[in-house]
Amino acid sequence: MSAWRAAGLNYINYSNIAARLLRKALKPDLRAQASRRDDSHIRFTKWINGKPEKVAEKI
Repeated sequence: MSAWRAAGLNYINYSNIAARLLRKALKPDLRAQASRRDDSHIRFTKWINGKPEKVAEKI
């Protein structure tokens, strides 16, 4: 089992945390450029029997 799964995270949450930490570690001139990529939105939709049930949450 991977460490992020053992910590109770899904892959999306794990990759968002890792990307945020990497951007904070960059030099100031590169950090400003990378911070523009920090804004992204993902929607999770629950599917049952091949049909979307509802839009669950927006991250």
